[in-house]
Formats: sequence, structure tokens, C-alpha cells
Amino acid sequence: MVSPDLSILILDENRIRASIIEDGLREAGHADVTVITQMNGLLRRITELSPDVIVIDLENPNRDQLEHLLQMSRAIEKPIAMFVDQSDTEMMEAAIGAGVSAYVVDGLRKDRVKSILDMAIARFNAYSRLKLELEDTKMALEDRKAVDRAKSILMKSRGLSEDEAHHLLRRTAMQQSRRMGDVARALVDSAGLLLGGKE
Repeated sequence: MVSPDLSILILDENRIRASIIEDGLREAGHADVTVITQMNGLLRRITELSPDVIVIDLENPNRDQLEHLLQMSRAIEKPIAMFVDQSDTEMMEAAIGAGVSAYVVDGLRKDRVKSILDMAIARFNAYSRLKLELEDTKMALEDRKAVDRAKSILMKSRGLSEDEAHHLLRRTAMQQSRRMGDVARALVDSAGLLLGGKE
């Protein structure tokens, strides 16, 4: 269930079409709805308003208009629902690739607005979770590589066993209140400077 306290921004050059979306949202209990019909300085205005969700309505989007809005959506990490009257596979793929959470062709009806908004938010949240998990996995892999290289350096330079090198890295990280991967990277970087990259 999407909170009615969300701030929602509608982008539509056609005020009549924007009012269909606005009415649908207000009837669904959303009070904080702003409509922008002028597309000049859009990124600055969106940044100032900082909405929770953005709804874009394009009657007959042309390539330039769509590209401008897609560049904007890449810069703003918010759930975006986009309504278009006409589309093709390329336009749809470009929109989804740019982070549009719900892309609806020829489906602008007041009674559908809330369910589409709910879907956009749910998909955005699911995508954000996946993105965080991927970043965490990449970081863990980079940490592991750095720790393995740091252990190798310690084993060669201090004559330690692998377990002793690991224990030293872990103890140093705890003493410095740092992540073990960060301590390992610092050691690898230092060794690289001292040995000219031949650690």
C-alpha cells in the first residue's frame, strides 16, 4: 500500500491530460500533487521540488523529447511512471533502460493512475534492492581480492603464514576501526609505491 503522504510531480505539456492524472491521484487520496507544464529548466525545478514519485505524460513523444526526459530520469533516482499514446520497442527499451519503472502505452485513464503508480514504486524499490545487492557483491569481491593480495605481501615481506597474515590484517582493521578490505587496499597501495608496483 502506497502512502498518501507521497509528494508526486506530474510532467505534461498538455494541461487537460495532466488533469486526468491529477484527478486520479487526488481521488486516490494523494494531496501533495504538483503539475509542471513547462519543460524549460526541468532538472532544476525537479531538484527544488524533490518529489517522491514522478509521472510523465507524453501525448506523441518525439525522439528528442524522449531523450531529454530519459537523461533527466537517469540523473534523478526516483520512481517514474510514463504514459505515452504511441510507442515502439526501441522507445520502450530506452525508457526502461533509463530507469522508468512503469511505461504505459495508450492507457491514460483516471481509474488506472493509482495502480500504475503503485506498480512504478514497487518496481523501483525492487530494482533499488537488486542494485544495492549487486554493489555489495562487487564490493565483497574487491575486498577479497585486496585481502588476498595484502596477505601475499605480508607473507613474503614478514615470513608469515597465511593464517598469521589474515589475523594481522583483521587485528589492524579492528584497532583502526576500519573495514578489512580498506586496510588491505591501503597495504597493497603502500607496497606498490615502495616496490614500484612489484609486490
